[in-house]
Amino acid sequence: MLTPRTSAALCRARETSVQALPRNVSAAFVAAPQAAYGRPDWTHDGKDWPNRAHSRFVRVGTRRWHVQIMGQGPVLLLLHGTGAATHSWRDMLPCLAQNFTVVAPDLPGHGYTEQPANEGMTLPGMARGIAALLKQLNLHAVMAAGHSAGAAIALQMCLDGLMAPQAVVALNGALLPLAFHGVGRSLMAPLAKLMASNPLVPMLFAWQAADGNVVARLLAGTGSVIDADGAKFYARLARRSGHAGAALKMMANWDLDLFAARLNKLSVPLLLVVGSNDRSIPPADATKIQRSIPTARIIRMEGLGHLAHEERPAETCEIIENFAVELGILPP
Repeated sequence: MLTPRTSAALCRARETSVQALPRNVSAAFVAAPQAAYGRPDWTHDGKDWPNRAHSRFVRVGTRRWHVQIMGQGPVLLLLHGTGAATHSWRDMLPCLAQNFTVVAPDLPGHGYTEQPANEGMTLPGMARGIAALLKQLNLHAVMAAGHSAGAAIALQMCLDGLMAPQAVVALNGALLPLAFHGVGRSLMAPLAKLMASNPLVPMLFAWQAADGNVVARLLAGTGSVIDADGAKFYARLARRSGHAGAALKMMANWDLDLFAARLNKLSVPLLLVVGSNDRSIPPADATKIQRSIPTARIIRMEGLGHLAHEERPAETCEIIENFAVELGILPP
């Protein structure tokens, strides 16, 4: 959910909350019982988590991952975006499980997956983490689909030889550096690092997120209109400072300049699915990416925003399945 544009909204939200804070900040935290700090708690926050029956916790080294696995067939890896979790696939998972073995983890530090050290929150580090998880599960992805930053992780895995799928689907993929959006990395990276290094910032955001209007504004800023359940789970995670902090660390540690410079090395068939009303990632990015990647094709979902896959999950599943049939991953 967090991208260059929504991270700017987060900065503005932080400024507003700082201005609105009473003099006794500690008292304000205590007086906001709806704001829950620390990591999301599976027993409490996950009691009605979508597709909970298909959740499992897997230890890889010293870190515990939350992953949902459903269905039988070719292995399809689903990677959500920054600030989200497996709830983002709540309607797609059962649909895709009719033809695939679907593997959907919470990214490092997100949802119910534990957060690694800073190196593990870089783009290559997160790619290595997902690869280690798949190895622990003894699963090899035949196909991958990622939303926003999740698409970048899937392609980083391909570039680094950590995964060799027959196809990748980027759902409103965040694949270009901030400079392409008129925002210099020299400005945004230090700002994100400063925010991520201050433990009060995630707490302030979690405190402010107790007001549902804050999360509603962030979701509206994506250009999408999602259902009440989706908004509820985003709000629940936003009220956990550990989850918000992981999103900030991710933005602070990623370097898409190096990543984008390597995109022309990709040989895997790539489908760029673009919501025409995406307010987080400019839809025109897809055309720029297509120029760099000869194997890339574009499908536009008219009238939909950055969370298009949550707005029209059945249509998104159909796009993925049709691509799989076309490439011989699924039978006709």
